[in-house]
Amino acid sequence: MSWTITYYSEEFREWIDGLPVGIRAFYAKITQRMKLHGPNLGMPLTRAMGEGLFEMRVHGKEGIARVFYCTVVGFTIVVLHGFIKKTAKTPAKELRLARIRLKEIRHENT
Repeated sequence: MSWTITYYSEEFREWIDGLPVGIRAFYAKITQRMKLHGPNLGMPLTRAMGEGLFEMRVHGKEGIARVFYCTVVGFTIVVLHGFIKKTAKTPAKELRLARIRLKEIRHENT
């Protein structure tokens, strides 16, 4: 089975492309594994956040990023939102935005 990865928006795709090289390389490594094995790779690469939202745990020599995603009908993974991590806890506003986008994607696919 092969999974497809799409993005919430072109602007968000450009944000991913603009990540520092080390973080972007690790992101590419995780997404390649997801295409082969599916969205739930488990810790330390991915983590379920509840209600169908997942978190990709990306790091590189430049720092740490978190990327939120979900799955939709078929074998499609939708990458919703991401941020550069600067605190120990995920900021509530970042998680809130990911959950809003998750609801939008689900509404479009019902």
